Amino acid sequence: MSAPPLPYDRKPSNTTPSAFSARNLSQTRLRSNSHGPLAQDISAELTEAEVNSIAPPAPIYKIVLTGGPCGGKTTSMARLSPYLRERGFEVITCPEAFSLLVNNGMAFDYLSAVKGMDIVVQDTVMDMQIGMEDGFERVLRARGKPAVLLCDRGLMDGSAYMKDEDWNKLMQKREIGCVSELREGRYNAVFHLVTAAEGAEEYYTLENNAVRTESPELARSLDSMTLNAWVGHPSLKIFDNSTDFETKMQRVVEETARLVGLPTHLQKVTTKFLLKKEPDLSSFPKEVAYQIFEVEKVYLYEENEDVSQENVLKEYSVIRKRTSLRKSGKESGSVYGWTSVQKMKDGQRIEKKRIITKREYLSLFNNRDKTRHIVRQKRISFLWNIQSFNVHVFKEPSDVCILHAQVRSSPGSGDTVDMPSFLDVDRLITDSVEDEIYGAYQISLIK
Repeated sequence: MSAPPLPYDRKPSNTTPSAFSARNLSQTRLRSNSHGPLAQDISAELTEAEVNSIAPPAPIYKIVLTGGPCGGKTTSMARLSPYLRERGFEVITCPEAFSLLVNNGMAFDYLSAVKGMDIVVQDTVMDMQIGMEDGFERVLRARGKPAVLLCDRGLMDGSAYMKDEDWNKLMQKREIGCVSELREGRYNAVFHLVTAAEGAEEYYTLENNAVRTESPELARSLDSMTLNAWVGHPSLKIFDNSTDFETKMQRVVEETARLVGLPTHLQKVTTKFLLKKEPDLSSFPKEVAYQIFEVEKVYLYEENEDVSQENVLKEYSVIRKRTSLRKSGKESGSVYGWTSVQKMKDGQRIEKKRIITKREYLSLFNNRDKTRHIVRQKRISFLWNIQSFNVHVFKEPSDVCILHAQVRSSPGSGDTVDMPSFLDVDRLITDSVEDEIYGAYQISLIK
């Protein structure tokens, strides 16, 4: 089965250029190894591959597969690679940098052999991980086709194996002002596969990975710390052991299909609830890790009801600025994204997302839909009982407060949410026409 038509394949309108076309994003892209724009007068001297690597004509999705030991990462990558290739995507897998070091001679006692050695090792792991990811991504860009980079762990995983003060020293050394650069500013999605030691203890084994030596107790602890390391990523998906292993793997495949715009049985990934008021952060239990953001959502002018694909009912696109806030309320950095949405006649909603640059964001901002407000929100991301929650506190043009809760939804399983007791929930938001008023798309309309 081939992949469905993607946004960049659409024929442009005879009037306004399509906001869905990747080619209509800013054409002045930066080289990955320089700080200057690609000069127009030398573009003719570049090969097709070189041009593609700078301004790719097709989207590339970077997915991190992480979690505690014996969670299913290796099996997931083995399942996803052929699944995606059979549907028209190029796929490269990026190995775990720490395992490469150990498999090539670095003993575990290196970490404590010399004072400060753990920081040096993690710094080296980060250098290796960045080098491999950027190199593989460059190759996929040059290929010029839709592609997926599957990463065995990501840059934030290192924080789970370090003391907070050591991690902060590493961030200062690398001149990283905001971890968003290593999180949502770098990866499209993070899939956390919960260790078998949590909920499937009888299947916990380390036989498939000679690098790992963790006991079940340590595995559960590392799983929790790894999950907390990624709190704040807007596409953090948790795959627990509430089902058998085969169904767990199918949930990973379905979530990947949804991310890249392929047909899927995964009809719902979040459930929404109307909150009576904004949560009081002081009421959060001390063990609950959370991140706070300010979000600016801008709907683009291009919105074509008379779409060319016969199964598409409506499609539109939106750009997003996401600013991380410290606990003090001070801004620590921003990342930018672009999303296209297709509403299908069969009821499915297909989203395709891209990480974009600030320059691209500002360029697309000029093409915003003037019939809609710019939507501004405060967002609170946190974990509770191995579930991911996001509170959207609307600031403009509305003042409603909505909870987005990740649910488990796949063939044979029902939707379940373990609701935190420290939230003041009003009611469930349904898919009814009446409840459409609680979506940002409707809230943004200038009445």
